Amino acid sequence: MNLDFIARPLGQFLHFIYNTMAFGNYGLAIIIFTLFIKLILLPLTIKQYRSTARMQEVQPMIQEIQKRYKNDKEKLNQELLKVYQENKVNPAGGCLPVLLQMPILLSLYWVISKPLHYMLGKTTEVVQQLYAAIPEEFPKIIGNQDITIINYFNTHKESLSAVADLLNPSELINLNFLGLNLGLQPTFDTSKIAVLGYQFFGLLLIPVLAGLTTYISTKYSMSQTQQNADNPMASSMTNSMTMVMPFMTAFFAFNVPAGLGIYWITSNVIQVLQQMYLNKFILKKKEAGQK
Repeated sequence: MNLDFIARPLGQFLHFIYNTMAFGNYGLAIIIFTLFIKLILLPLTIKQYRSTARMQEVQPMIQEIQKRYKNDKEKLNQELLKVYQENKVNPAGGCLPVLLQMPILLSLYWVISKPLHYMLGKTTEVVQQLYAAIPEEFPKIIGNQDITIINYFNTHKESLSAVADLLNPSELINLNFLGLNLGLQPTFDTSKIAVLGYQFFGLLLIPVLAGLTTYISTKYSMSQTQQNADNPMASSMTNSMTMVMPFMTAFFAFNVPAGLGIYWITSNVIQVLQQMYLNKFILKKKEAGQK
């Protein structure tokens, strides 16, 4: 799937944040970027939350209809549709924010993996020329020319004069955040310790934190929208999601640049804060109005 039409503006926006609000701090730029994305999606998140809350309200009716017409699928669907229409409930209403975040997440992968392409707008030909200018003995990141180029010229700024027509010193992006190169990918390969040093362990910590914050976010979110206790199947599904999602996030975070893990961690923290806000100002307000 070609997501350049999303990745390019996201890359330019991240670069703008990096140069202005983040003061050249790449990790801070990703955190601020994530905050903006979550704020943009907040109206849809509120809509999702309200849709989920309404679904909880009609669950007893849905369960009763499912029992009554379990042997008549046509009548079952008709009655369910009637309940949804009368209560203004859209069963798929909670899916839109999730669906919108997926292309953003996939696009951000390319932005962080290929910052020369998507943040600086360098063509493939320019990137290949810059890569060819790097000495053979310099450690290469297999499959990632952009990060290799940035790593080399950040540590060998004197070599920029030879490629001045391709890359200006002011264009260099400092990928370091708290001493970690966010362009690198976490790995269990202990042979890399000699090259990465303490970064080896710091990079490993990012997927762990991504999985942990996913667990906290999912657990908190699910606890606020817990299904009716009389619905053991839904409860089991909720528990499964709470356990599976953190492991999936940690697994993916081990297979992408560390910058994407920072995005995940930040997104999860903001998600919990958003949930707290929604509980206090949306759900509580609604409950007060019903009394």
